Amino acid sequence: MNKKLLHRFDDFHKLVQFGQKLDGYSWFRAIESEQGTEIVIKGRKVLMFGSNSYLGLTTHPKIKRASQAAIEKYGTSSSGSRFLNGSTDLHEELEYRLAKFLNKEAVILFGTGFQVNTGVIPSITTENDIVISDRLNHASIIEGARLSSAKSVMYKHNNMTSLEQKLRLSTDAETRLIVVDGIFSMEGDIAKLPEITQLAQKYNAVVMCDCAHAIGVIGENGSGTASHFGIIDQVDLIGGTLSKSLASLGGFVASDVKTINYIKHHARSLIFSASPTPASVAAALAALDLIESDSSLIDEVNKKSKYAIKKLNAMGFDTGKAETPIIPIYIRNEETTYRLTSLLLKKGVFVNAVVAPAVAPQDSLIRFSVMATHTIEQIDQAIELIVECANKLGMSVVSEERLLNV
Repeated sequence: MNKKLLHRFDDFHKLVQFGQKLDGYSWFRAIESEQGTEIVIKGRKVLMFGSNSYLGLTTHPKIKRASQAAIEKYGTSSSGSRFLNGSTDLHEELEYRLAKFLNKEAVILFGTGFQVNTGVIPSITTENDIVISDRLNHASIIEGARLSSAKSVMYKHNNMTSLEQKLRLSTDAETRLIVVDGIFSMEGDIAKLPEITQLAQKYNAVVMCDCAHAIGVIGENGSGTASHFGIIDQVDLIGGTLSKSLASLGGFVASDVKTINYIKHHARSLIFSASPTPASVAAALAALDLIESDSSLIDEVNKKSKYAIKKLNAMGFDTGKAETPIIPIYIRNEETTYRLTSLLLKKGVFVNAVVAPAVAPQDSLIRFSVMATHTIEQIDQAIELIVECANKLGMSVVSEERLLNV
């Protein structure tokens, strides 16, 4: 191995070891159980408030049975890409069902949600185009824009004046593609999609909305941000993932038939990657059945999210503009963020530390995520422990007396 490269790896290894000694290493924590509202780590039960399973369906018996049945019939792997031998009738059924669910003409499944953005954005743009992204978009959108031969610019988060400025300055572009998260993955706020689509119409731009964190959370039957605002026809492409509310693994993009047909034959991350496994596809189909037939889980996750946000704010925590199950607890100091995450795990609460480059250094945060299956008692217990640990670290969030009165 090249010595300079090894030196770089050695420096990083020392940094990781230093973080571990300080109880500040917060990643790759091995979970020894299924991911419900409680998990097991190192033989000990811990409250799970770091999951993207917003509806809590990853442990649902119907979904488990569907996956098991798919393995019995199709085996454990699709054994190839969708383009070649990796398509089954299950894949086609899920695509048909998702298209109906999202009120679009067609859908194509990808291996992951990340691959959707790194495949679709480069495939539908050329060097004559421009990709315009919200500054806080998910890393997969940023990577998709980098892989594109189009010029790429960013506008200030949810700032329509900034977006219009970028649109106005891009008159020489053949096509303007606006790409935005439906719900922002760290901040928990919703994209201003009505205003975005109005500007798109004004400047003849195309709109792509990544609803990875919005599916199962907002919109009719949890069908995402465009549905939430009643503007499905004004959003040209809707992307998403199967790995969150749909309790599986994979990704998808929905649009008109011609666009999907083009993507199917040009998106490199689709053509040159393995297809989602039959078990994954069957799990997503079963999850979709549950979501479409019963809206109670969606009602529950939103009700409990509002409860948690209100209580955290009452405790003196800054949750920004959160309005969904993704609740940022801003710490704004990276070392304190690491220490708080580690201390919480010792006390029995699993949350995620989010630091640069996922957010700006001054915006380091604890990502606290709520599931429909959490009880109010579990939310209360977790917040009480967050307060206790924050005060122990000298954050002085609230007094014990105030905590008892909330």
